[in-house]
Amino acid sequence: MRASLIQIAVDEGESVVSRRRRAAALVREQAGADLVVLPELWTTGAFAFEAFAGEAEPLDGPTHEAMGQAARDAGVWLHAGSIPERDTDGTLYNTSLVFSPCGDLAAAYRKIHRFGFDKGEAVLMGAGRELVTVALPETTLGVATCYDLRFPELFRGLVDAGAETLVVPAGWPERRRAHWTLLARARAVENQAFVLACGTAGTHAGVPQAGHSIVVDPWGEVLAEAGADEEVLSVEIDPGRVAATREQFPALKDRVL
Repeated sequence: MRASLIQIAVDEGESVVSRRRRAAALVREQAGADLVVLPELWTTGAFAFEAFAGEAEPLDGPTHEAMGQAARDAGVWLHAGSIPERDTDGTLYNTSLVFSPCGDLAAAYRKIHRFGFDKGEAVLMGAGRELVTVALPETTLGVATCYDLRFPELFRGLVDAGAETLVVPAGWPERRRAHWTLLARARAVENQAFVLACGTAGTHAGVPQAGHSIVVDPWGEVLAEAGADEEVLSVEIDPGRVAATREQFPALKDRVL
């Protein structure tokens, strides 16, 4: 199974419309991959809080349209990262979209853990409540977003729901890049699952981004890692390694709590 993580650069000098077109073109270039992943809030930038309300869109808005068409054109499963979604009641959510190779919306996940410590996303957006998994032909995805990575109980819930590959789009800051790598590997080891963590490059609202998207196997080994700049990280993974690892070292069977 080939996964391609698009570590797109998000900078203030590029309009959302332009970046949406560019992201769609990058997705189309991944034809032949099985799964393509974009980062968190790549339309606006995860730290561009003042842009959330103005750029928020309904679930079936322009990003849905562009990404669904790109997935269909490329013939790939597409985790299109997340967007600032505006619900019909006006509430904003940090919402991830997953499309099938036919371009249909297969799942939407509203981020459960909001970052900001009583400011920013934490007060501007509502919190999701539901865990989301998506069954692909090769593996079952467990969907989480950025700050969720710090909450291992969420990932236990995803594993209990059948997840074998954990996909984490993010807008992770450079100043905490060491945590990004550490937590991605920890979630892989403790859940004996693949972790595909896709971050942004560039600078959001003056906050330099970590980049360094990473793919980790069920033993915690790093299979591939990007640098700091925009790039596409492509890697072949064997979904069968999840079952093999869990059978060889059946730690999950010894859970008590």
